[in-house]
Amino acid sequence: MKAEEIRNLSTSEILSNLEDTKEELMKLRFQLTTGELTDHTRLSYTRKVIARYHTILNERREEEELEGEA
Repeated sequence: MKAEEIRNLSTSEILSNLEDTKEELMKLRFQLTTGELTDHTRLSYTRKVIARYHTILNERREEEELEGEA
């Protein structure tokens, strides 16, 4: 998912998707450990998506803090 698509989501949707993506990463790690994972690029892609979610959530928190100060 691209950053622009994530920015169009509400905060609650982002948090929900973040939890789902974290679960997916956990499953991928288990598959890697057991040797079932064939596409290793999914691990790095999933980590990057999680990082995007966190980045956008942090941006929103910073915006809220700036609005609160003004």
